[in-house]
Amino acid sequence: METTFSYTIHTPETLESEKKYPVIFALHGIGYNEHDILDLVKELKNEFILIGVRGHLAHEKGYAYYYLKGYGNPDRELFDKSMSMLQSFIEDMSKKYPIDLEQRYLLGFSQGAILSLSLALVLGQGIKGIVAMNGYIPSFVKEEFSVKPINHMSIFLSDGQYDEIFPPQIGQENYDYLIEMAASVIYTTYPSGHEISEDNQRDLVMWLSENSRVKS
Repeated sequence: METTFSYTIHTPETLESEKKYPVIFALHGIGYNEHDILDLVKELKNEFILIGVRGHLAHEKGYAYYYLKGYGNPDRELFDKSMSMLQSFIEDMSKKYPIDLEQRYLLGFSQGAILSLSLALVLGQGIKGIVAMNGYIPSFVKEEFSVKPINHMSIFLSDGQYDEIFPPQIGQENYDYLIEMAASVIYTTYPSGHEISEDNQRDLVMWLSENSRVKS
């Protein structure tokens, strides 16, 4: 099966026959790669199938899923194409590997968080939970995309108190929007900049581990 993205996958050391596993689709920030984002959840490699998705566009020393025309202004053609490609990728991987379709999670930082949040709204029931760090939901996603119900979904939001790219009021806007729609939303601000602190990493790992044990 061909795929539109290069990716790195980690599966539990012992895969049990006929068993389906929860999965985390991990999306990195612009200029990074899939290994950077997978490192955050490496402790979960025996609980989840971990799939780090590499952006298909080159950017500086890393990769991107789309380029920007300006601050908070994605190139719409590239953004829309990436959204479509990622939806297909998620479905393809879900057929290729022993993935529990009711236990699919999205995790992303910065550009990866923007896409994770947007994909969750578009895929709806197909996603159980999201971890979105230092990102936002583009207004055109809310206004122009076909947003599905997410009243079953659990969401972990975080950002940095000193983040100059996406300051905390962006995270608060995410929370205010999603809390009206999702089953549960946790929002935490850490004393950091546009980065993922050790405390943030510890908390998201704990949240994913605990959430995956709760049956819908």
